[in-house]
Amino acid sequence: MQDIPINWWALLAAVVVSFVIGGVWYSPALFVKPWIAGAGVDKAAFDKGLPRALIVDLVASLIMAFVLVHAIRYAGAVSLGAGLFVTFWNWLGFVVAVLVGQVTHEHKPVSFFAINAGYRFVAMMAMGAILTLWA
Repeated sequence: MQDIPINWWALLAAVVVSFVIGGVWYSPALFVKPWIAGAGVDKAAFDKGLPRALIVDLVASLIMAFVLVHAIRYAGAVSLGAGLFVTFWNWLGFVVAVLVGQVTHEHKPVSFFAINAGYRFVAMMAMGAILTLWA
């Protein structure tokens, strides 16, 4: 197995940027209201579970950044375009492929899928850019 050197500062920055994007994405200014409606939860339950959800999302972003930097390095991507190309295919193959089940199996609205997949797309592209350029 190839040894992948990791810039831990870049990884940390990617996690923070993803977390900030999530905070804006799921804010009242953007998509929290349609997301809550699509999720089928009431606002009180959402608010009560928010601290735990934020911790889980932070850990998930750390795992995602760790795996993404490996995918980028294994692919040999050193330019922004190449890094974003690798990131896009990872998003499509792992995020979209999993989230589409929310529509087909869980009978969630397509808008719910679009909000979640859109957030992961923007967050992952930002992470991919950071992890590619800040080698």
